[in-house]
Amino acid sequence: MTRSSLALQFYRTESVMKLAKRIQKVTPSLTLAIEAKAKRLKQEGVDIISFSAGEPDFDTPLQVKQAAIESLNKGFTKYTPASGMLELRKAISEKLSRENHLAYSPDQIVVSCGAKHSIYNMLQVLIEEGDEVIILSPFWLSFPEMVTLAGGTSVILKTEFENGYVPSPRALEKLITKKTKLLILNSPSNPTGAVMTKELLKEIAAIAKKHSFFILSDEIYEKLIFDGGTHYSIGSLDPAILERTITVGGASKSYAMTGWRLGFSASAKPIAEACGALQSHSTSNPTSFAQAGYLEALKTAEADVQNMRATFEKRRDLIFRLVSDIPKLKPFKPSGAFYLFTDISGTKLPSLQFADRLLDEAKVAVVPGVAFGDDHTIRISFATSEKLIEAGIVRIREWLKKI
Repeated sequence: MTRSSLALQFYRTESVMKLAKRIQKVTPSLTLAIEAKAKRLKQEGVDIISFSAGEPDFDTPLQVKQAAIESLNKGFTKYTPASGMLELRKAISEKLSRENHLAYSPDQIVVSCGAKHSIYNMLQVLIEEGDEVIILSPFWLSFPEMVTLAGGTSVILKTEFENGYVPSPRALEKLITKKTKLLILNSPSNPTGAVMTKELLKEIAAIAKKHSFFILSDEIYEKLIFDGGTHYSIGSLDPAILERTITVGGASKSYAMTGWRLGFSASAKPIAEACGALQSHSTSNPTSFAQAGYLEALKTAEADVQNMRATFEKRRDLIFRLVSDIPKLKPFKPSGAFYLFTDISGTKLPSLQFADRLLDEAKVAVVPGVAFGDDHTIRISFATSEKLIEAGIVRIREWLKKI
């Protein structure tokens, strides 16, 4: 082979391997990585107790599965409109009006391949190079990564255990600049389980109107609230804030439909149209027969949701009591979702080392808090049985005695 042909071969190889700069800035999901490692060890026969999963351990309600099966049998396997079938968007519109007091018409709703996809679409549509997006920390780990992919800059607003992991309006206002385009809210929160009050949301809404920025309200855990609490959608507070709010929800957490990949965004019509256009050139429509299942869930699965919520609350009480009794661990009692966010400062271990050693030495999987912007914490999912919760916490207690 001649020198010129060798050089050409090298050039081609280098060209193939040179990735776009935007993807080189993105960190792979630590939650998925931990869960994948735990599953691999289980497949190898290792007795693993996993507290890492961000999904309900319940099965999808039977009637929802049957609706999808029936739609398949009827041949509902073709394209739907890119933004989702009209009947489903109407049902979501009615749900938002009835439960959230939000006035969105069906043409303001875009059904996507999961709430994560809906958030990604919104950031691509709204954020330009140099725009700033305020994110509350601890945060769901994908928020800052998706901001980066959109060309924006994440501005982190730290929240504290002592203040219930909710933001201070005064601290929020101090972070606002001329470049501030968007604030991302997540209530109930992943990873902390914190729930924002109506009074706090009113203060945040007033700041958004004063400084003219958008709010993306991720409400995927809205139905999983404990102690008789109430979920409030910030867009319901007045028409002016509704115009500035993008509401995101979906089927995954409420109806135990994580693998179905169905979420939605609801927004002002120009934003919804832009999201629909973006989606038409990326994924196109969500899976047709999965949409049929989601439609059935919205119509008939509320009792299933309430049974699941009650079970999660019982597990919350159990795991909070058990972890509270372990020296060196300080759990935050969540008001929603299904995570116990726990301070591990007393162990003197950084969270990734803590999680790695716990999995390797005690065969328990948790997610390191560094993934959520807080290296002094871990996230323990209680989306598992009481028996496994009790056994897993015993393993953690005994392991901590040895280190």
